[in-house]
Amino acid sequence: MDTITLSQCFITVDDADEALGFYRDAVGLEVRNDVGYQGMRWVTMGSPAQPDVSVVLETPLPDPGASEADRQAVKDLLAKGLLRGTIFATEDVDATFERIRAAGAEVLQEPVDQHYGVRDCAFRDPAGNMIRFSQPRKA
Repeated sequence: MDTITLSQCFITVDDADEALGFYRDAVGLEVRNDVGYQGMRWVTMGSPAQPDVSVVLETPLPDPGASEADRQAVKDLLAKGLLRGTIFATEDVDATFERIRAAGAEVLQEPVDQHYGVRDCAFRDPAGNMIRFSQPRKA
């Protein structure tokens, strides 16, 4: 059987420049590519520790065939914070939390030990997406 691995995941953002600043400066991802096409934009970023995995920041519904009504529906869900976010792994969730909070990110949850085996915290990115950071809970 072929080995299947994650290559890219996508996060919808309404302001690519503002999101780029958050994910680059507060989270610590590196910019790998920044492409625009017909009013759409994709910013590919990733952790230096995972060169084969990328997070792509994209404009709402970047499909040239999408209707304006569908684009607006996605923008409305994004504005309400109802699109799924991303969970990042970290070796030290408390240090990660302090660094991102110090950068001015909106805190949704301070670090806490969860009953399902991780210690995690959560923030909102500038577009309203929930972004979580977790580490395995120490025994």
